[in-house]
Amino acid sequence: MTKPKRGRSTAAIDDHVGARIRERRIMLGLTQQQLAEMIGVTYQQAHKYERGINRVSAGRLYEIARVLNAPVMYFYEGLGQETPQPVTPHQRMLLEIARNFAEIQNEKHQEAVSQLARALAGR
Repeated sequence: MTKPKRGRSTAAIDDHVGARIRERRIMLGLTQQQLAEMIGVTYQQAHKYERGINRVSAGRLYEIARVLNAPVMYFYEGLGQETPQPVTPHQRMLLEIARNFAEIQNEKHQEAVSQLARALAGR
């Protein structure tokens, strides 16, 4: 059984939502496998959501928003803009920091980096 072909705008929305899921996951330093486990799906399914291959149901998007600590509307932000907003150098740096922080295996080292960041931020 083949899936009926979707309209161009519907596929574009699925792509956009998937890209926003991926962006938020990376921002939090999570792997696709970790996200999949948190929302109760396979790694392959999480991958298909992020690529816009499989549509995310309303209930699943609510669950994804919950585990990624973002409002559901976050995944629709920027939709309908003529051109996608480019990632700023600051956003790129934040994503890189989050990714690198997630790679630190030692919890004491993670806490030390966190304290350093708070101190530098003046908190």
